[in-house]
Amino acid sequence: VFGLAMVTFVAASQKMGWTTGTTYLIPWALFLGSAAQIWASTVDFKKNNYCGSIVLGVYGRFWAAVAMHWAISQGWFGPLDPKADVRQLAFACFGYFFFSMFIMVAAFEANKVFAIILLLINILLPSLGFSILGINHELFSPLAAWSELLISLFGFYAAGALFLNSYFGRVILPMGAPFGFIKKGPIKK
Repeated sequence: VFGLAMVTFVAASQKMGWTTGTTYLIPWALFLGSAAQIWASTVDFKKNNYCGSIVLGVYGRFWAAVAMHWAISQGWFGPLDPKADVRQLAFACFGYFFFSMFIMVAAFEANKVFAIILLLINILLPSLGFSILGINHELFSPLAAWSELLISLFGFYAAGALFLNSYFGRVILPMGAPFGFIKKGPIKK
């Protein structure tokens, strides 16, 4: 969760206009957005936490792809093909949004902080996509910036809560009970 919080905080700084460019976002996207989340995904898998493993793995790969997109667009791997179309990233955002809707349903049954983070992710992804496509940029660009900043702040809170609550063996920072919309149970065949 800290990796998500940190990479979205640094990326939001660019969207909010506090910093410029993407060159120095790439290390954060690769190491905290991608590598840390993929590593956490393997840890969750070994603990039989398949939901956490899938979520962390999916978003870790998202940040790896975004970092590669930024690196390619900056010519790190040579001159750009004149037919290259940066708008393809918009469709990646839409694809991730479709899958993130399912993750959000599960997050609503984990705790309220994760539910808020996933709700914000599901605002961020289509907002980024529409902004990249140039559709109502005046609306979607600020919406993407603010949702990403809020993701980072709730992510820092969640990371702190998970750490402190685990360390002290009791709730220091509450995450909020699940909403209870859908009850878990065995799959009936």
